[in-house]
Amino acid sequence: MARKGSVVFIVSCLATWVQANPAGYTYSSYGTPGLIDMPTAEVAEDAELGVTYSSSAAANRATLTFQLAPRLSGSFRYSMIENWSAGGALYDRSFDLRYQLVDERAVMPAVAVGFQDFIGTGVYSGEYIAATKHFGSALAVTAGMGWGRLGSYKGFKNPLGALDRRFETRPTSRAATGGQIESAKWFRGDAALFGGIAWRATDKLTLKAEYSSDAYTRETGAAGLFQHKAPLNFGIDYAYRPDMHLQAYALHGSAIGFNLNMRINPRKPAVYGGTAGAPLPVMPRAAGASADLGWVTDADQAPAIRQRLADLLARDGMQLEGLALAPTTATVHIRVQRYLNRPQAIGRTARILTYVLPASVETLRIVPVENGMPTAAVTLQRSHVEQFEHDPDGAWRMFATADIGDGTADAAAATPVPGLYPRLRWSLGPSVKGSLFDPDNPVRLDLNAGLLAAYDIAPGLTLSGQLQHRLVGNRNESSRFDPSALPRVRSDANIYNKADTALSDLTLGYYFRPGEALYGRVTVGYLESMYAGLSTEVLWKPVNSRFALGAEVNRLRQRDFGQDLGLRAYQVTTGHLSAYYDWGRGYHTQLDLGRYLAGDWGGTLRLDREFANGWRVGAYATLTDVSASEFGEGSFDKGIMVTIPLDHVFGRPVGRKTEALLQPILRDGGARVKVDGRLYEKVRSYHQPEMRKQWGRFWR
Repeated sequence: MARKGSVVFIVSCLATWVQANPAGYTYSSYGTPGLIDMPTAEVAEDAELGVTYSSSAAANRATLTFQLAPRLSGSFRYSMIENWSAGGALYDRSFDLRYQLVDERAVMPAVAVGFQDFIGTGVYSGEYIAATKHFGSALAVTAGMGWGRLGSYKGFKNPLGALDRRFETRPTSRAATGGQIESAKWFRGDAALFGGIAWRATDKLTLKAEYSSDAYTRETGAAGLFQHKAPLNFGIDYAYRPDMHLQAYALHGSAIGFNLNMRINPRKPAVYGGTAGAPLPVMPRAAGASADLGWVTDADQAPAIRQRLADLLARDGMQLEGLALAPTTATVHIRVQRYLNRPQAIGRTARILTYVLPASVETLRIVPVENGMPTAAVTLQRSHVEQFEHDPDGAWRMFATADIGDGTADAAAATPVPGLYPRLRWSLGPSVKGSLFDPDNPVRLDLNAGLLAAYDIAPGLTLSGQLQHRLVGNRNESSRFDPSALPRVRSDANIYNKADTALSDLTLGYYFRPGEALYGRVTVGYLESMYAGLSTEVLWKPVNSRFALGAEVNRLRQRDFGQDLGLRAYQVTTGHLSAYYDWGRGYHTQLDLGRYLAGDWGGTLRLDREFANGWRVGAYATLTDVSASEFGEGSFDKGIMVTIPLDHVFGRPVGRKTEALLQPILRDGGARVKVDGRLYEKVRSYHQPEMRKQWGRFWR
């Protein structure tokens, strides 16, 4: 039973399966392609995740940068600056965006525009335009102009004032809680010049020097962290591996620092070639054998075929749920357990069918089921399976001749395997849970022992639950109290974390098909650690469409802090209308409109970049009728999601993913209940748009 992993697991894995990247660009102390402190106009490899930790007298910074598109990147940064105020250290969260306007050409440099800390407290707020030109493969020269933080040293009158005198002054921050986009400040106030060079002395060693336009006014003034003796910084970057860089630098003539940068590209496998077992070869029929229908009248044939099919599927990580045999057609219901790549599961099933089915059966109808619910129906011709197995373009010829249909009519078409229901599935093992961004301790970890169990009562009807016991950890030690003007629907999360033994969830779920292109779910019980109740959902998703609509209504009651069977007084009804769209090229959007846990109304926009191997990197933002002051620190709910298929880690199909949510601020506004098994993610991977992306592994 796949469960969501923790933030900590993902962070630790980054150091394990990073991939080689021979490109010559380096990352700055701010965790973006750059020199030491200053940016360049270079961009990372498309889809690259850059994880950077830097430390100096100025600050400690941890940054995650994702190359969203060939020209566009986004960064999330978590910084700690000592002696910022009388209260001690400042823990700051910030977001950056950068866009490359012009590619580098024979004469022209690359040109990029960037927005630093454009959603945050504004501690690092600034804008810049940078140009970078490479001379040969060893030397890169950068020059640029910065505003805000990047225009604070030797600033001069803003040249944009020639367009409008308002550009000559920079408004002070109006966002006391941070987290608001203050576009009125962009490119306003004094400007300053910066620049530098990077010389690649060897394949592993890069020397850097820069003229910085950042005066570090607060750090060198009231905080007294270091002295700003000169605007010159010098650094050395050592590529320990192409995917791991170590950098040391000298700052402003009085301070030193270092950073560690790791690079991961979701499009590149961690283990090239993989270690998955080979599939069965296709068993071709003898000439003229398809005309033999003698088996039809043999009563013992169907049970024997069903048993052999079940055995072969089980060996390949799949479970036979049902089988219907006719003289020329077979309908097979399967539960895929091992393969996140769905066409790979379909292809292996088709090969197995050529072994066990009588020669007269030409049409193979394969119906994947999730929680007993048919998700789609893939119809193949056996003669095509025999014909295209060794064809150089066999996968796509199979796709061209396959029919991916709805599967509604197949809900009761296949005879269920006798004795399959009821059944008990369970697992016992360790798990790690983490929480980030608590200023008292920015990283908190728990090592738990967990018991997971599911009792499949009938097709579509499952009782499941999870019991967790803390073995060691410190998530229970947080005593921080966040004041809230709203009902405390999430801000008491640290109190829930104090329970050493917790019933994480205990639910009865029912999945069904109300009609063509329609899917339904009803879940009742202890839905998550903080809420119990009833959750209902309907999804409209045509099997060949990139578009889907969903509706969800939840009647909820808050659980006791001890996460046992007790309940608290707070009750609420929530619900959302959801629209989903696959834009192609891996980009996917989801828009939710409705009511949230605190009774607020609004919407959530989510954007993901997805990869055929199962990786997903995305971000979301929620705006409701709760004002920024009512919401508190951060002004509105937002976060970054990372999903890593464990297939990528192990180099073989294991059928599981680990997911993490990097949520800078956990507040009460815009909060939703966490219900396992929502419909869209259950069914979309078997539909035509997703199957098409992954079909290249049909014969693997």
